[in-house]
Amino acid sequence: MHGHGMSERRACLVAGQNRSTQRLKISIAGDEFQLLKDMRHFSRRHPRFGYRRIHRVLLREGWRINRKRIHRLWRREGMQVPRKRIKRRSLGDSANSCTRHRAEFKDHVWTYDFVFDRTEDGRQVKILAVVDEYTRESLATHVARSIKATDVIDVLAKVMVERGTPRCIRSDNGPEFIAAAVTKWLDSVGTDTLFVGPGAPWENGYIESFNSRLRDELLNGELFLGLAEARYLVESWRVEYNTERPHSALNYQTPLEFAACCSPSDSASLRLRANSTRDCLAAAAPGSTQLTRLS
Repeated sequence: MHGHGMSERRACLVAGQNRSTQRLKISIAGDEFQLLKDMRHFSRRHPRFGYRRIHRVLLREGWRINRKRIHRLWRREGMQVPRKRIKRRSLGDSANSCTRHRAEFKDHVWTYDFVFDRTEDGRQVKILAVVDEYTRESLATHVARSIKATDVIDVLAKVMVERGTPRCIRSDNGPEFIAAAVTKWLDSVGTDTLFVGPGAPWENGYIESFNSRLRDELLNGELFLGLAEARYLVESWRVEYNTERPHSALNYQTPLEFAACCSPSDSASLRLRANSTRDCLAAAAPGSTQLTRLS
């Protein structure tokens, strides 16, 4: 237009550009700078969160914003999280799998498993994770150099004293879980054991999903200087997981928010079992100092 003295109409015709595009003036919302700052802050704090979960976090912080706007800014700023390739597995043949024997209410089915890591000096760290399959709450994360069957009983006893006994507890066939001391103790407190098929971790999918979140969001990004630091950081992450982290399977509520809205279908029987938990624990292991103190 300036170089050849053309009109806007003729210049757009020559360039093949729509006149509305030529006249468009880009406007930036007044809150976009602060919004991007908050998005980057939460993205650095939770590097494995996608735009949907970041959107929920921003809503909790007081933002009133559409998810599509977050998606647009997320893509423009290149903050995408690499998508993991999912390996599809068969459902398995075990009747105790999480797809065939589902949790139907709070404290119906608990599940537990081990996660392994190492401290800076190369020594092993073993983490026992206990999860409520219905509410997705992380009930315990016990961190130690080694965990035996008696340690498993101690961890479960502490959780049961505070929460009551579950109807069932699901696990794989690890030696700490199939040990006679553990199965006998669970039977004495009225909890059924659900052992998934050997070599089929997908049949215990809830705890496998929790363990992958723990590894992806904490263990892969932290170098523990010692056991005390590992215990502190894992417990801090567990509290944040329960109270702050939006869970997509719970409609982006936190596990504690979802659990607060749950009313077990057989709450009366669960209350009766919870009231008798201390007596059961004491009777099941009268020689254990820790169990006696807890009961």
